[in-house]
Amino acid sequence: MRIDKYLKVSRLIKRRTLASEACDQGRVKINSKIAKPSNEVKVGDTIEIQFGNSNVKVEVVSISETVPKNDAKGMYIEKSD
Repeated sequence: MRIDKYLKVSRLIKRRTLASEACDQGRVKINSKIAKPSNEVKVGDTIEIQFGNSNVKVEVVSISETVPKNDAKGMYIEKSD
């Protein structure tokens, strides 16, 4: 699945266009490499997102095209540095 779509479906970022823009600005990394919106994400990948002064680091646990809002947090595990 594309990283921009994964970020939206997992609700890490609210809209796909915002996820795409974050990737274009170099604020999203997959396995410590800057991600383009079209980069594929796989189970086990580590995603880092820079939100202003804070960073979010998560590990991909599952990938699904559609997920109910309540189950979205089950798609990843938050990691600490």
